[in-house]
Amino acid sequence: MSRAELLIFDLDGTLIDSKLDLANSVNATRAWKKLPPLPLETVSSYVGHGAPTLIRRVFPGAGEEELAETLRYFLEYYREHMLDATTLYPGVREGLDRLHDGGVPLAVLTNKPVRFSVSLVEGLGLEMHFFRVYGGNSFEEKKPHPRGIQALMSESGASPERTMMVGDSAVDVRTARNAGVKACGVSWGFQPETFAADPPDFVIDCMSALVETALG
Repeated sequence: MSRAELLIFDLDGTLIDSKLDLANSVNATRAWKKLPPLPLETVSSYVGHGAPTLIRRVFPGAGEEELAETLRYFLEYYREHMLDATTLYPGVREGLDRLHDGGVPLAVLTNKPVRFSVSLVEGLGLEMHFFRVYGGNSFEEKKPHPRGIQALMSESGASPERTMMVGDSAVDVRTARNAGVKACGVSWGFQPETFAADPPDFVIDCMSALVETALG
């Protein structure tokens, strides 16, 4: 790809390591329902399709009213604890600095609720890097629907040929494919094993590799 006109990043598992705070919030919710905790990796495997889907997976068999009540508890708990242990992955800040300084428009597109996504970006000191942060409730459709990428391309004036979605799971790859843009996978994160079924155009092991590609 020639010099990038737009890079769109997933959040959890791509920019931030939020595994522990998500798992702790899930297990606090399970304790509230008098259920035993789930392993960290199990919770991580459920992440990526938005909070409602996460709660459905954590509480299989629950009715709609119970799920709605449980989701409210989970979101309230997570809102208070989402920055307890969450950090940027190694090299992320430096890579974003170089991309931002290089004039590449950057955005976040995640299925996490937008108010939490913005709070995390701000809490980790990244708000100046991104011209837009879109979450799972920013549009009627979540990833892998292409609407989020389409909106960001329209806002930035970027062409599909020079736009790239960066993420850690097949959801991000499918989102890129549905929007007709390049897909970059990261080898770290929550669900890189899902690339076996939906391979990205390439996979990076460090942010510096993305910087070199995006800056041409």
